[in-house]
Amino acid sequence: MRTYDDITLISGTAHRELAEAIAKEIGRDLAKAHVARFPDGEVDIKIDEDLRGRDVFVLQPTCPPVNDNWVELLLLLDTLRRASAGRITAVMPYYGYARKDRKDEGRVPISAKVVANTLVASGAERLVTLDMHAAQIQGFYDIPVDHLYARPVLLDAVEELGVENPVVVTPDVGGTKMARAYAKRLGADLAIVDKRRISGSETVVEHVIGDVKGRNCVIVDDMISTGGSITQAAETLKRAGADRIVIAVSHAVFCGPAVERLENAPVDTVLVTDTIPLARKPKNLKTVSVAPLVARAILNIHDNQSVSGLFS
Repeated sequence: MRTYDDITLISGTAHRELAEAIAKEIGRDLAKAHVARFPDGEVDIKIDEDLRGRDVFVLQPTCPPVNDNWVELLLLLDTLRRASAGRITAVMPYYGYARKDRKDEGRVPISAKVVANTLVASGAERLVTLDMHAAQIQGFYDIPVDHLYARPVLLDAVEELGVENPVVVTPDVGGTKMARAYAKRLGADLAIVDKRRISGSETVVEHVIGDVKGRNCVIVDDMISTGGSITQAAETLKRAGADRIVIAVSHAVFCGPAVERLENAPVDTVLVTDTIPLARKPKNLKTVSVAPLVARAILNIHDNQSVSGLFS
């Protein structure tokens, strides 16, 4: 059995548990590294292993607290570049600032582009991420970007729940492509909850496009932030006569009242992946791990094999 001794895995502090799970899948220990904070909050880093010429993967989602984890990742990348690592790959299971991918009004930043610029400037030679909020962010990079999908992992979990006669539902029109991919695998119909966004945290649901009466619904999305949109969608589906409702999302950001909203919504099960560590969880939550998927992608990259083949 191959041991992959020529791979070095380094974890920041954002999600040590996931990093350890990925390392276990690969059969490697995480590199010995000191990643801490000075008394004033500045990041203190020291890698205790020789990295010269190594194929190094930095495991660090930029999840909340986004700014802290982002700066930590940049400094880890700079450390590796100055230590003459052979190839440096940033592995970000969750890509923070992805919701600001364009100028939608005057005098605002394109935050996702700033993230791209700083990652490359700090030393990243390749990026691995999972279910970006906007896939076109890949175009901000002039380095290879491997965009993974949690869909196979979540679909397996949905099938294990035994959801019969399902309808796959997207909580907004923009998620139709993702929902159609889920529906194709499940052999299910597709429905859309039409919503209108009032602000960054408030939406109004207009109506349901599709027949959900007496059907089991699987609501799919890339993330749950405050939980407003997706719980409104669940309530709308219930009023339209839906029977069982399951939510399946990639990233459990869970800001503000998200946990309370999910617990009070007419939802049987909330399926999420472990791209983000959770301090608080709704009672109806079930977590599935992306560690095997990310580990397989890392091994394929290391062996110069196709990553897209994982989703064929």
